[in-house]
Amino acid sequence: MHTNISFRQLQVFVAVVREGSLGAAAQKLNLSQSATSQSLSDLERQLGLMLFERLGRRLLLNDAGRRLLPRAEALLSDLDQFVDAAVEPEGHLQGSLNVAASATIGNYLLPPLVGRFVERYPQVDLHMRLLNTDEVVGEIMRFEADLGMIEGQCTESRLASEVWRQDEMVVICSPDHRLAERGQLNDEDLSSEHWVLREPGSGTRAMFEAAILHRAARLRVRMELSQHEAIKQAVRAGFGLGCMSRLTVAGELQRGELVSLENDLHLSRTFSLIWHPDRYRSPVWQAFKVFLRETA
Repeated sequence: MHTNISFRQLQVFVAVVREGSLGAAAQKLNLSQSATSQSLSDLERQLGLMLFERLGRRLLLNDAGRRLLPRAEALLSDLDQFVDAAVEPEGHLQGSLNVAASATIGNYLLPPLVGRFVERYPQVDLHMRLLNTDEVVGEIMRFEADLGMIEGQCTESRLASEVWRQDEMVVICSPDHRLAERGQLNDEDLSSEHWVLREPGSGTRAMFEAAILHRAARLRVRMELSQHEAIKQAVRAGFGLGCMSRLTVAGELQRGELVSLENDLHLSRTFSLIWHPDRYRSPVWQAFKVFLRETA
């Protein structure tokens, strides 16, 4: 049986047992209750069996859950031992790591994570390059980077990949745009409005085009820009609508400098880790990957 069980799903399973409820587990893991419930449901679906009996809002561990709980706890415990095993014989993790990351991840998620990792392992040199998704895949294929971090899922069959975390994209406009007062976007607007978008090859652009497939007769792209700040400035100046990760526009939305338009497009996506299965995965590589999974 082929499964894609994630570290997060095991965390949720164990937390629900230990904390006694979905709500308490969500609070413990700093997740929303819906995300916690979805992770548990995904785990049960991938295993092909139920781990709990549902009695109203109560979750009672069943026989299968009791049988698998010690194994899940052991796997989570082994993560710490996995990192310990990566430490060099003298007791200090050291070496270098080349990471290629797509722009959204590299600008808005990685800097504080890299800072925490290097603070934990001060003898590690971590080098990061920001590219679009296609370019990240290319660097991994050419062995120019040890680990890639991309928007969406990897379509290159020769690479290994793993879902890292979830992301939500939003359609944005200027507060002065005619759609701002309505606050909604419909299919007619997709074709009639001008757009300011990322360049072809970026994960954000690919996700947007996939979401509007069969929904828009045409797309009036006024600008294609490779920098998030440039897109935000162009949208704010009224040159068109944009579609960006909520991570990139959270501040502007909060301050009222941009407006998010409600829509029924499917704009949720994943961030993925990718690597070449034939490239050597050093102790630093192993430790950084475990660190990323822990912080997902």
